Parts: sequence; C-alpha cells; structure tokens
Amino acid sequence: MTFGQRVITIALCVLGTMATRFLPFLLFSSKKPTPPYIRYLGKALPSAIFGMLVVYCLKNVDLFSASHGLPELIAVIVVVALHLWKRQMLLSIAGGTICYMVLVQMVF
Repeated sequence: MTFGQRVITIALCVLGTMATRFLPFLLFSSKKPTPPYIRYLGKALPSAIFGMLVVYCLKNVDLFSASHGLPELIAVIVVVALHLWKRQMLLSIAGGTICYMVLVQMVF
C-alpha cells in the first residue's frame, strides 16, 4: 500500500469506529426511553456472540487426530469452571486461552 492508501485506510477505520461509538447517543437521547427492541438486543447479543465464538473455536477439532480434541476439551472445561467460579467473562476467556496454549505447546 502506498502512503496515501494507508492514510485513507486509517481514516476510514477511525471514522467507522467513531460512527459506531457516537451514533447510538445521537439516535437515542437520554430524555426518551430506549426502545424495547434495542433493550432486547442488549440482552441477547452478548450470549449469541459468545455462542458463535465457541462454535468458531471448535469447528476444526479433529477427533481422529493424535490429540483427539483433548486440549480443546480441557480448555472448554477450564472456561466453564472459571466462569462458574468467578462470573467474569474476560477471566474465563483468558484462562481458557492460556490453558489451551500451554497444552498445545508443552503437552500435546
């Protein structure tokens, strides 16, 4: 990419980020109640995104390979255990990721 193309790409990324951050405040003022469908999306989307993340992470697991999917299974168990214990999504995701990377690099 040329310098000009890089500048345009960065500017478009900044513009897109700013638009997605500021647009809700422009569309939904604090004086009016938030529409019910927006409240529903706020409740439903985090779980849906987490479900999509699980499917994406486990889509290429080969049960007939040498590890038989054990690192993935152990990491999923660690994520669930951490989440049930602390109820913090970032801790659960980070703990599962670290567990998986340690298992793949040092054990399997």
